[in-house]
This record gives sequence, structure tokens and C-alpha cells, in this order.
Amino acid sequence: MSDPTPSSPPANAAPPPPELRWSGLTHVGRVRRNNEDTFLALTFDGHEVHYLGKTGQASLAGADYVFAVSDGMGGEKSGEFASRIAIDRITRLLPRNFRLSAAGITGGFEDILVELFSQIHSDLIEFGAAEECAGMGTTLSLAWFTPQRMYFAHVGDSRIYYLPHDGGLTQLTHDHSHVGWLRRNGQINERENRTHPRRNALQQALGAGNQFIEPHVGAVAYRPGDRFLICSDGLNEGLWDRQLEELIRTPPPKLADQTPAQRLVEEAVHASGSDNTTAVVVEIPAIPSAP
Repeated sequence: MSDPTPSSPPANAAPPPPELRWSGLTHVGRVRRNNEDTFLALTFDGHEVHYLGKTGQASLAGADYVFAVSDGMGGEKSGEFASRIAIDRITRLLPRNFRLSAAGITGGFEDILVELFSQIHSDLIEFGAAEECAGMGTTLSLAWFTPQRMYFAHVGDSRIYYLPHDGGLTQLTHDHSHVGWLRRNGQINERENRTHPRRNALQQALGAGNQFIEPHVGAVAYRPGDRFLICSDGLNEGLWDRQLEELIRTPPPKLADQTPAQRLVEEAVHASGSDNTTAVVVEIPAIPSAP
């Protein structure tokens, strides 16, 4: 008797859960003495939180993933402390809300992220009341991946970019600065944005003496082949937007063996290096074609 022919999956079978591939790197740069940037990569379900390595690949079956970049401010060690407080609060507060993702509830994510940022802001304001921590604050750009969507929240001038599978690069987040407003409204171009004398003057940051914040929140329904970049402003001081896309999508042969985050950070530090520089790249791998 011949072997039975393997049966094909039913036409209405649910697709397998998507996978993520990520890489992250932070560098002090060539001018500053300490690194006030911090990046986070973690996975969580309703019970546990696991920190992830700088690179990896995993399935979204049964767990959500969070990637974030914060850029501290305040001088000396205060900025470094502020960015680490932000990361610590994320690991404590987000896993409580995994059940919303598991249940497929989408309406509550905005409220969750706004509450998270408000809590971080409140904590930093409290710490900043101490003389040695006066002015302490941080930017924060956070991407929360569920099986259906990437939810994001953001305050400051770190950034989240979206690179859809069919090409192009879009900055999802708004720089919370007057210069960022000018760029969004077409009054200055990318070159003028990068050289403007007030490009680093923030209108919003977590802590840093700000009384109120309005986090920018949103969501993207991603597809296989899509990529996302989360970065501190040090990366943008060294690389133009077109270079960001080229280094992620089509790196030159000499850099092809490096991770996307490594390519970006090292090239940005080589070109500028005036600030701490951090990048996290997350990809939803394309589904292989059937033979």
C-alpha cells in the first residue's frame, strides 16, 4: 500500500500566529561621558515578564512583546536614572493588561498607555522635587506588539518609524517640539529640521518640570514583511531618513552580516556621535512562498 498523501490544511483554518524578529543597540557616542539612553525589549503574558536579549526571534502565540527607547535628561546621572525609572514602570504595569490582548479587546489600549505614561510622569515629578534630581526627565517611545496590531505611545523627540513591506518610511510619532511642528506642517524640510537652533527644545517630556503631558498614541495593523524602528534623537543627528530606510532594507554588502540595529547605530555614531545613540528594529518576517 502506498503512503497516503498528506492532506492540506482546511481552507478556513486560522493562520499561524505572527512572529517577530528584533535587534537593539545603544552607544554612548563620541562626546558624552555617560549614556542616558535606555532601550527595553520584553515579553509578557498574564503571569510573567521576561527580558529579551539584544537580538532574537519569537512567536506572538500566547504572549505580547514590548520594545521601547527612552532618552534621559537632567545632567550627571539624573538623566540615566530617569530613563531607567520609565523602563522599570513599564515592566511593572503593562503585564497586568495582557488579558485585554488575549481577549482581542482593542478599545482599552489607548487608556492603558495614557495611564502608563501618566504614572511615569508623576513618579519623575516626585523624584525631581529633590535638589539632586531637579529637572530630571526623559523621552519615551514605546511599541506594544499583539497578534493583531502594534500599539504605540510617545512623549518627546525619540521616534517610531514604520517601514511597510512594499516600501517607504513613515515617522509615526510627533516630535514634541516647535521645530517638530514646523516640519509636520511643511514649513521646514528635513535638512532645516536637523540644523534648526531650537531643534532640541522640547515642549513635552516625562518629568523635567512639565505640568501636563499629552502622549501621542496610535496603532498600526501590521503585515508580514513590515518593519518598525524605535530610536533616540542621536540616531537622526547622524543619518537622514533615506539612509535609515536603506540600512534597514538594502544594506551594502560590507554591512549585511550586521544586525539592523548595529548598522544604524554604528553608521550614525561614525557620521556624528555628538549624542547618545540608540536603535531598536522590529520585523514581522515575510511568510515563505509555497513551493
